[in-house]
Amino acid sequence: MDLAFTPEEQAFREEVRAWVRSHLPEDIAHKVRNALRLSRDDLQRWAKILGSRGWLGHGWPKAFGGPGWSSVQKHLFEEECARACAPRVIPFGPVMVAPVIMAFGTPEQQKRFLPGIASGEVWWSQGYSEPGSGSDLASVKTRAERQGDHYLVNGQKTWTTLGQYGEWIFCLVRTSTEGKPQTGISFLLIDMKSPGVTVRPIKLLDGESEVNEVFFDNVKVPAENLIGEENQGWTYAKHLLSHERTNIADVNRAKRELERLKRIAKAEGVWEDQRFRDQIALLEVDVIALEMMVLRVLSAETSGKNPLDIAGLLKIKGSEIQQRYSELMMLAAGPFSLPFIEEAMEAGWQGDQSAGALGGFPGGEVANAPLASTYFNMRKTTIYGGSNEVQRNIVAQTVFG
Repeated sequence: MDLAFTPEEQAFREEVRAWVRSHLPEDIAHKVRNALRLSRDDLQRWAKILGSRGWLGHGWPKAFGGPGWSSVQKHLFEEECARACAPRVIPFGPVMVAPVIMAFGTPEQQKRFLPGIASGEVWWSQGYSEPGSGSDLASVKTRAERQGDHYLVNGQKTWTTLGQYGEWIFCLVRTSTEGKPQTGISFLLIDMKSPGVTVRPIKLLDGESEVNEVFFDNVKVPAENLIGEENQGWTYAKHLLSHERTNIADVNRAKRELERLKRIAKAEGVWEDQRFRDQIALLEVDVIALEMMVLRVLSAETSGKNPLDIAGLLKIKGSEIQQRYSELMMLAAGPFSLPFIEEAMEAGWQGDQSAGALGGFPGGEVANAPLASTYFNMRKTTIYGGSNEVQRNIVAQTVFG
């Protein structure tokens, strides 16, 4: 196992670093650096910038218009984007549904959908979870009944991340009730502008509406939007989830946020507290261990060996690290990590740099305003993408038999 990067890979890193830092808008980087709210325009603006360079689909093979990078190059690209404080690529289009369309879609579907994903022009959402189907995804009940040249879809999806911005949604729908639950599921692409589609935001603990409910009331979906074969959607869903859970680990963001935690601790005067610094050290050890786990997978792929089947482990550890650094940041700022007040932020004063003008008031640091809301929001990470309790069972079955 060789965890050192080659000279060619180091040169690639420098190329990516220079391009990202020269093309990333400073106003967007400022928001990411301080965990401030990113608008739809911010997210899509960066997606289109990457798309213009052919890097939004940075994991795509050349055959589908991607750069054809190795797994190491993809890792280095993501690391440099995180280090530059670029927004995380919204994964639903380029990271999740695109590989499914490439692997199981028809040539016509690939020609129709992939260009809009690669350019960042079309915003995709994910329609998997339902009120009674989260980690037990095979129990989905949203029905799709074939009627001639179209399907009639009825049901509900929930926890649809950024679904209020969605233009298309890929859904797991039930097309049969015979046999095991997994055998009656199909994978359908649905235009969210279709009559009968209703999106209702869900207000979260942090005051934001990051997730949504999506209702389907007699929605007509052309049969040509079915991916692969009817009742084979569970196979395609597992293919997609392997990409999602590896992406969820997001070790590069963890490394960036670890440095941010150190900055906050020093600014707020708790860096000299030995016990607090011990907690940061323990977190740093976990981040390094997570990175080593990712590099082990990359090393196996590069050497032609079978990569370790540890998507579940990456998800478990990555999500726990996200919760831990958000908690330590809030503890570092103490009473200045005020709960996010939406009206105040919209009025332009909460989190504004000018707050520091109040007689050297230390809580005026721009980075402090979102800390409590980030902490509340991160409570979700050990649940979404398959709860960690379920993931541990899957890992145990896979590794120990």
